Amino acid sequence: MKNTTLCYIEKDNQYLMLHRTKKEHDLNEGKWIGVGGKFEKDETPEECLLREVKEETGLTLISYQLRAVITFLSDEWETQYMYLFTANQFEGELKECDEGELKWVDKSRIFQLNLWEGDEIFLRPMMENKGFFTLKVVYKGDKLMESVLKKY
Repeated sequence: MKNTTLCYIEKDNQYLMLHRTKKEHDLNEGKWIGVGGKFEKDETPEECLLREVKEETGLTLISYQLRAVITFLSDEWETQYMYLFTANQFEGELKECDEGELKWVDKSRIFQLNLWEGDEIFLRPMMENKGFFTLKVVYKGDKLMESVLKKY
């Protein structure tokens, strides 16, 4: 089981999206996702979030919010607990990412991108500011088989 973070950074009605095209043996190859990654030893979700965002984007988050905890189950991958954040204040200059192309995308165009099916499920309540929620998604290969969303 692994713990990860994912963050959708907001600016001018856009999200900073990462098109995963550069990393070898990438589970997310070709997909558009937020930025984040795996916890290092003894990290909290917030510490992982801040480190991963800085490493991947060059940005330092000033204001961020935990929006959800998502459980990913799969017949091919290790079980994953993902802490989903949004951020709306940051400092620094955007840098090139070694995992893919970073691009500011209008929120109205997000669902036109090549997303995981499960991401489409959590993006809707996140974008609508529906409060904290949990989501369980079950994949067989890269096909979504089940999802259970619980709002609080």
